[in-house]
Amino acid sequence: MKNLRLALTGGIILACGLPVTADVVDLGPRPYYLIDRMEDGELKERLLSCATGPFEKSDFSIGHRGAPMQFPEHTVESNLAAARMGAGILECDVTFTQDKELVCRHAQNDLHTTTNILATDLADTCITPFSPASGDTNATAECRTSEITLAEYRTLTPKMDASNSQAMMVEEYLGGTADWRTDLYSAEPATLMTHAESIELFRSLGAKFTPELKTPSAEMPFEGFSQQDYAQKLIDEYKAAGVPASDVWAQSFNLEDVLYWIENEPEFGAQAVYLIDHYDLEEWDPMDASTWPQTMAEYKEMGINYIAPPTWVLVTVENGEIVPSLWAREASAAGLNIITWTIERSGPLVRGGGWYYQSIAEVTDSDGVMYELIDVLAQDVGVVGIFSDWPATITYYANCMGLE
Repeated sequence: MKNLRLALTGGIILACGLPVTADVVDLGPRPYYLIDRMEDGELKERLLSCATGPFEKSDFSIGHRGAPMQFPEHTVESNLAAARMGAGILECDVTFTQDKELVCRHAQNDLHTTTNILATDLADTCITPFSPASGDTNATAECRTSEITLAEYRTLTPKMDASNSQAMMVEEYLGGTADWRTDLYSAEPATLMTHAESIELFRSLGAKFTPELKTPSAEMPFEGFSQQDYAQKLIDEYKAAGVPASDVWAQSFNLEDVLYWIENEPEFGAQAVYLIDHYDLEEWDPMDASTWPQTMAEYKEMGINYIAPPTWVLVTVENGEIVPSLWAREASAAGLNIITWTIERSGPLVRGGGWYYQSIAEVTDSDGVMYELIDVLAQDVGVVGIFSDWPATITYYANCMGLE
């Protein structure tokens, strides 16, 4: 991997001279911080009973873009941090460059918030050049991977995903990191990855794979590159690397991508994950089945085995307690495996938790609620994995509760 500051020796990743192996899991202080803030009770006592470990890697713990609460997302460094925290599955969100190479980015049009592109000569490739804030109008920009080659992409420096909407200059716009995150680990350049390089890295770390085929911002077909070509190329890179389909959970918000994999790559399609794409429709309600585009039985009939909504879709509040939503109960009853996203993406929960906690806002008033939510998702909803921006939180719970 170009500019990759690590070496693989005898199955052990050496990063900065320190080993990263499947047997080395270091959770740090955060899980204990969260447990300390829980209300006294049976769950808190159970979690405290596991305080001395030992802790092991768990497939229940999924690194969401690595560990982007503190590291630039989709970088080598972010994923090394996630692996050290015991994430058994790691994610590369997949987009494509102008020369149709697959790279790890959360969106095809996020380079202006996740890299330094606006401060480089490649700013001229941006679909929307930087425009400073003016009066009530926010600063704007839009830069896409599909407008640059892989070679050009490799020249960029990743940063924390953020922007300053009130910026008057590019340097200001590239700031804006949330106050509960940090730029501490962005001081020295992190390392971008192609999708193929992520496969090499994750396998070296003893982790499994959950790539997400991102919806293109560029019009498809893109210079002869169809949506089906795009979906196929993602799978082809695992086949070329000799990765068994059983270790891959390919994801997409586009139902047609999932159905394509099921029909054309049935071994990979058996674990393809449909990220539901209708949760933000005004008329959709996880507690009202009449508002759902399809029933859970219909998803199952399509051949879908895994489905993944955001956390708030799966829970509601009854009598002051967090309980499974109707949507969650129906999905489970239909035999669908549920994966959910994303823990540790909301900042301090004393502020209410925001978007990810909207269905349980009335009981969200402390960081201690995080483990209450995780417990309901695991024990009552029965999810098979949880994405986290700081995987230590989920790894601790999975080890304590005996989840592999």
